[in-house]
Amino acid sequence: MKSADIRSAYLGFFAEREHTIVASNSLIPGNDPTLLFTNSGMVQFKEALAGREQLGFTRAVSAQRCVRAGGKHNDLDNVGYTARHHTFFEMLGNFSFGDYFKVEAITWAWEFLTQVLRFDPARLWVTVHNDDIKRFDVKVIAVTGFPKSRITRLGDASNFWTMGDTGPCGPNSEIFFDHGATVPGGPPGSPDEDGDRYVEIWNLVFPQFDLQTDGRRLPLAQPGIDTGMGLERVAAALQGVHSNYETDQFRSIIRAAGQFAGINDERAMLANASVRVIADHIRATGFLIADGVVPGNEDRNYVLRRIIRRALRHGH
Repeated sequence: MKSADIRSAYLGFFAEREHTIVASNSLIPGNDPTLLFTNSGMVQFKEALAGREQLGFTRAVSAQRCVRAGGKHNDLDNVGYTARHHTFFEMLGNFSFGDYFKVEAITWAWEFLTQVLRFDPARLWVTVHNDDIKRFDVKVIAVTGFPKSRITRLGDASNFWTMGDTGPCGPNSEIFFDHGATVPGGPPGSPDEDGDRYVEIWNLVFPQFDLQTDGRRLPLAQPGIDTGMGLERVAAALQGVHSNYETDQFRSIIRAAGQFAGINDERAMLANASVRVIADHIRATGFLIADGVVPGNEDRNYVLRRIIRRALRHGH
């Protein structure tokens, strides 16, 4: 499946399940001064998840443009050196504002992956927050038949999600795709988990708390659902490649950057970290400028300047 087909299938799947399709928000958050950039699909729904805003609907689905290159979620230094990190990416997400909760979120995630996208269940792995072991095990096994041998229990460091310094947060369960034994790396929770073999493709977050500036987690008036599926990572799995840079979204940019660098072999282009950095940073730069960010000396303007300078350095 091409990336555009995956995006369309996702939006259509949840629209059929009474979700309102919401357009991608700007990369400049309009409702949170603590964030440099929109770093996930839930940013525009922060107030709705906290129960402080009524949107006129209780279910939403979106394909949100995101940047992670500054602040709490900062992947800049990893870009180019792994198969899966980007400064700019698209996050597919479905959301519930006091409507459905874990059973529906888990059921639909499994249905979309295995029935719509045709993922082989034997190549999927799940992580669960320690506090959710019994509830998640009972529900996921009852719903999907997923074996306990491929469910890893982890703590707050890996399986408790917060958008930033404040706001809705909660335990999360992640779904990983196994790219196969030919790719280095181990399953989540293992000493080799940072390899590229097991890649997280979908994060199911169960917002139950409102994180305060003093670190307290106050219960939300209504629990919600906030999920995020990385379009580039899913495309890599479905297109039979283990690197996002080999997908249809990147190949033309990789090819052009490689030709400018005097590299004629496409495999050499794809393996070149500097070419990957340039391709990623071109996408981030283009979308940030389109949303009104300009290179400068402060805040998000300085981050954009850093992205451009890093791309130029790798060009040299």
